[in-house]
Amino acid sequence: MESNYIELIIAIGASLVFGSLITWMIVGKATKNKEKEAQEKAAIILKEAEAKAELVKKDKMMEAKDKFYQLKTEHEKSIAEKDRALANAENRIKQKESTVSQKLESVQRKQQEVDNMQKNIQAQIQGVDRRKEEVEKLHQQQVAALEKISGLSIEEAKTQMVEALKNEARTEAQSFLKDIMDEAKLTANKEAKRIVVQTIQRVATEQAIENAVTVFNIDNDDVKGRIIGREGRNIRALEAATGIEIIVDDTPEAIILSGFDPVRRELARLALHQLVTDGRIHPARIEEVVAKVKRQLEEEIVEVGKRTAIDLGIHGLAPELIRMVGRMKYRSSYGQNLLQHSREVANLCAIMAAELGLNVKLAKRAGLLHDIGKVPDDEPELPHAILGMKLAEKHKEHPEVCNAIGAHHDEIEMSSMISPIIQVCDAISGARPGARREVVEQYIKRLKDLEALAMSYKGVEKSYAIQAGRELRVVVESEKVDDKSAELMSFEIAQKIQTEMTYPGQVKVTVIRETRSVNYAK
Repeated sequence: MESNYIELIIAIGASLVFGSLITWMIVGKATKNKEKEAQEKAAIILKEAEAKAELVKKDKMMEAKDKFYQLKTEHEKSIAEKDRALANAENRIKQKESTVSQKLESVQRKQQEVDNMQKNIQAQIQGVDRRKEEVEKLHQQQVAALEKISGLSIEEAKTQMVEALKNEARTEAQSFLKDIMDEAKLTANKEAKRIVVQTIQRVATEQAIENAVTVFNIDNDDVKGRIIGREGRNIRALEAATGIEIIVDDTPEAIILSGFDPVRRELARLALHQLVTDGRIHPARIEEVVAKVKRQLEEEIVEVGKRTAIDLGIHGLAPELIRMVGRMKYRSSYGQNLLQHSREVANLCAIMAAELGLNVKLAKRAGLLHDIGKVPDDEPELPHAILGMKLAEKHKEHPEVCNAIGAHHDEIEMSSMISPIIQVCDAISGARPGARREVVEQYIKRLKDLEALAMSYKGVEKSYAIQAGRELRVVVESEKVDDKSAELMSFEIAQKIQTEMTYPGQVKVTVIRETRSVNYAK
């Protein structure tokens, strides 16, 4: 059994060896065939690549030749154009040479003519010299004859003539100087008027005329009884808390708040509005609402000051000055709202400073703060201009601003160019008709005093105060007052008004002298 197994294993091994040989021979033959096929394919691909490369080479060669011919053609065209340009330039140069030659010939001819003229002139000069000598001899003979006749030597005659010429020149110079001065005054007046008028035209703010009462409107008259309260306790509490007199009369749907302080009137108005809106009106509630409104009013005052500074482009104001600017809203000067007046003066100053080439920011700042001395509650015994200057100095304002505030009513001497601008703009803002309001009796009395002052002069027939007292027209009798006297009278009346009367702005005095000749045809 074992021998059979061994023979079987040997047979199987031989079979495997024989199969392996046969497989190796088949695989080797197949591999050779594939290599051969691959070599043939490679040869074919190589031939195709060489053919394609040859075609590409030929194409590139053709493209290169075409490009070469194209560049060659363009180069030849460029050379031809340059040749033409050179030929044209050469022709122009030849033409210019020809022109220059012609001009040179012309110049030579003119030079020759000039030489001939010089010869003629020299001959004429020689003739003139001879004549001059003859004239000089005749002049000497005449001078000698004149000296003999007049009895004066040449030097004495010259001296008299020079003196006469000096007097004549002095008279003409004085006349000329007077004309120049009159023209300069006229020009200066025109320029000043132009700046002032243009400044006023560019600033047109509405005037808020303040008074001593505020009208509080209500929906119906039933509210009046609630405001008065039982036995008047509500109205007494409201008057005690605000310091304002509350007048409840027969005026329909209205209650009058009377008081000299605009801040208190505004406080009373706002408090009354909240009480009426809320409906609860009793003494304890009144005190609570008044305290609350007072805080709100202080906040609103600060906000108004900040908004005013922002609107005018003024930066860096101290908080206390901002608060004072806000309080200007509730102050008045001769019936004119102080904040509106200060804003207007600030804008006027800015425009006028710009026209005159000065510092616009400082002028606007000084214009806003010029009446700050009217705002403090304590109101010490100082002119408001001086008080305002001290406040500005305390809060480190610019020296020019401080001087402008203090000098705008001539309390101190002006030390900068901004100061007179503030004074002028303050007068412009306050002097316009309607800007400020006086008591009627004072207004009428001032107009009568103006007319009486003019009537006190001899020869005055009539006088009229017009334009709200801004102009005084005086009619004189032509038989008693001549033109020069009329001019002198206008000056004297203006000076007397300036020294004896108090008035806002300026008063124009016009003296009218009229001559009439009347005849009748019958």
